[in-house]
Amino acid sequence: MTNPATHDGAAASRVDAESPLQQLRRQLHRRDPAVLIDGGWRPCVSADTITVDDPATGQVIATVAAGADADIDLAVAAARRAFRDGPWPRLPGWRRAALLHALADAIEARAGTFALLESLDAGHAIGSVRNGDLPLGLRALRDTAGWATKLAGEVPMRPAGQPGMDYFLREPIGVAGLITPWNAPFLMVLQKLATALAASCTVVVKPAELAPLSALWLGDLCRQVGIPDGVVNIVTGRGADAGRALAEHPDVNIVSFTGSTAVGRSIMAAAAHSNLKRVVLELGGKSPVMVFADADLDRSAKAIVDEIAFKCGQYCAAGSRVFVQRSVCDALLVRMHAAMDGIRIGPGVEETTTMGPMISAGQRQRAADIIGHSLAAGARVLRGGQARAGSGYFFEPTILTDVGADMRISREEIFAPVLNVTAFDDDASPEAVAALANDSRYGLSAKVWARDIGTVHAMVGLLESGQVIVNGGGSGAVTLPFGGVKQSGYGRENGQVGVEHFTEIKAVRLGC
Repeated sequence: MTNPATHDGAAASRVDAESPLQQLRRQLHRRDPAVLIDGGWRPCVSADTITVDDPATGQVIATVAAGADADIDLAVAAARRAFRDGPWPRLPGWRRAALLHALADAIEARAGTFALLESLDAGHAIGSVRNGDLPLGLRALRDTAGWATKLAGEVPMRPAGQPGMDYFLREPIGVAGLITPWNAPFLMVLQKLATALAASCTVVVKPAELAPLSALWLGDLCRQVGIPDGVVNIVTGRGADAGRALAEHPDVNIVSFTGSTAVGRSIMAAAAHSNLKRVVLELGGKSPVMVFADADLDRSAKAIVDEIAFKCGQYCAAGSRVFVQRSVCDALLVRMHAAMDGIRIGPGVEETTTMGPMISAGQRQRAADIIGHSLAAGARVLRGGQARAGSGYFFEPTILTDVGADMRISREEIFAPVLNVTAFDDDASPEAVAALANDSRYGLSAKVWARDIGTVHAMVGLLESGQVIVNGGGSGAVTLPFGGVKQSGYGRENGQVGVEHFTEIKAVRLGC
């Protein structure tokens, strides 16, 4: 790869005078479009490229390789050789863990650059990246590294004196295809990569074409810390080309994908029609929030608004359907209005920004279309509801009411800073409230705000969701399994459960 360098004192002085953002933009401009295969950067076979936009301006900030079938073939072959013949699956767990910890240390030493890169590439407020995505990713990487020494089979108890032995082993599944989204590119690449590597797998990463840059930086660091050649391969490209080729490839043993339900279906079909590869799918969400009359309204209103502003609403678990007990509905709306008044919209790289732009013009237009369709069907806008004028892909924080259950705003994942609020009767039973929440094809996350412990436990038991967060949640541990039910996905990520997805079980019945 071409890296920025200075060769004289004048050039060095110019670099010193640049801000970190200017230096990063210059590095991005000078970086050659390439894919990482078998430990080296190389142009993609077709020499095709993709331009990457700054969502805050719409201007091109980088050009990356547009890999496709031939590049995926080369990357999978490299990963297969590294798995079959290389040292990675044969390293003791403590050595693999040490390399993952070294990767975490290398990222932490460059945390400022990664935060700026992620903010520029994906549009997220830099404070949310610095205080959220980065530390969460590092905690996940270090925690997952520990599983490299703890994955084990099992020997069942047997009667004394019985000859022979029965047991099972856990072995790495093989080559893993990791297809990551644009809404949390750094965090998702790091979590999936750590999980696969802890289980001794080798990987081919296909980052989202709208925000691929942090994956390329991570590829550089994997080489620098000493992860062997071929263990981590990165092919940038379009989902319809590189992503499809990875999902269909007959020599890939598992695909881990985070993204839309529609693409998840196509990956599951490709897995079935190729080699019956395993899939882990974390898909869409239309998460309900239930606010009961005894809830802390100040806390709940702030949390609801903060979450929908986080990543400009482009967050799969965001609580976008708000159901509130009628007696406190107006009071909650007043507080939500006030919380939205405090949102500072602007380029993600600016320190004062609390909500950046949406990822693309297409995503913003889709959100506007869903709102327009719902307004035509009778919904009412309390605030926002439209794109912000000017450059970039900004959207106003929005609250809708009078929303019908069959409107697009209720049924579809909008991925924008939009809340629709519905009141439920004061005497509604937990079953009736849960029925409102469960009226969705999705089931990724649900949120409950209530002080009464009986109400809390009733709702936890009734909600059809892979995750329930009560009164803002606990410690935010990265070890809890995360994933959805219904059309929100298949399988779980994080912790022991997540790592075990990347292993196969081999049963052994040993006679004497």
